[in-house]
Amino acid sequence: MNKIVQCVPNISEGRDLNKIEYIISPLKNQEGFKFISAEPDKDYNRTVITLLGDPEKMIIPLINFFQRALEKIDMRNHHGEHPRMGAVDVTPFIPISNITIEECVEYAKSLADHISYMYQIPVFLYAKAATDPSRINLPDIRKGEFEGMKEKIKDPLWKPDYGKAEIHETFGVTAIGARIPLIAYNIDLSTDDEKIASTIAKAIRASSGGFQYIQAGPALLEEKGFVQVTMNILDYKKNPIYRILETVMMEAKRYQVTVTNSEVVGLIPKEALLDSIKYYQMSLGIPFDKNMSIELIVENSVNYMKIRDFDQYKIIEANL
Repeated sequence: MNKIVQCVPNISEGRDLNKIEYIISPLKNQEGFKFISAEPDKDYNRTVITLLGDPEKMIIPLINFFQRALEKIDMRNHHGEHPRMGAVDVTPFIPISNITIEECVEYAKSLADHISYMYQIPVFLYAKAATDPSRINLPDIRKGEFEGMKEKIKDPLWKPDYGKAEIHETFGVTAIGARIPLIAYNIDLSTDDEKIASTIAKAIRASSGGFQYIQAGPALLEEKGFVQVTMNILDYKKNPIYRILETVMMEAKRYQVTVTNSEVVGLIPKEALLDSIKYYQMSLGIPFDKNMSIELIVENSVNYMKIRDFDQYKIIEANL
């Protein structure tokens, strides 16, 4: 049985498509894993890349990918809506089939060792690979971002797991780890007032008294002319999409604001969609069929959860 992981590197470039293509090209047309997608966002100035397949086969292409990001991205000139601390900001390994989270940790350590040694890039291990409880949550590591990391990394409490306690001048630092599947989920609001998105994000995120397993914040998409509540759902089984979406819709009402759409960045497990489809169909008295086709899952996800730019290839199981 083949080991299958999802790997989701994020780079701090979302505007220059030629530069993005150059950086990601070592990840394409490789034996043993699929290049699923690259999703650039100009406002975030960030691209989310999704790979699926054998983690052993990913390591060397990922090393080459890091080298190209180092070559092309200068963090001293980077500005965008998304928090960031490095040219390749984060690279998680996520178990999908025939592999344990512990094995994913070992692949994360292997990549971290190579990246640090070859390119003198400081690496923090995070999530299930974390060496200390303070490094489990990525926002805790990233706090201060690229600009603040120059001093933060000198603190013995924030000595990197690999490399010297000094940032790479142009690349910054990176986080590599292993985690269970999360859902990168954004909710579009019918306003360009970032304060409203910030207040709603505060109401739903765990760190400010909202839902467990939710990290959330505001983002202004200037090019699109609206704000988002942007989030990671760290455990969709404990807090499903519908619960978060309905809460955001409820909180938005007090500002006379509506939810216009939502979006999934990267891949999403089929189960996460079915759980929410079941809720909406039960609330409408519609019989729920857990064995519905992928095509019908997509249709229902768009209808009930307003997920835009969505097709079957955003679902993990459709790519296996």
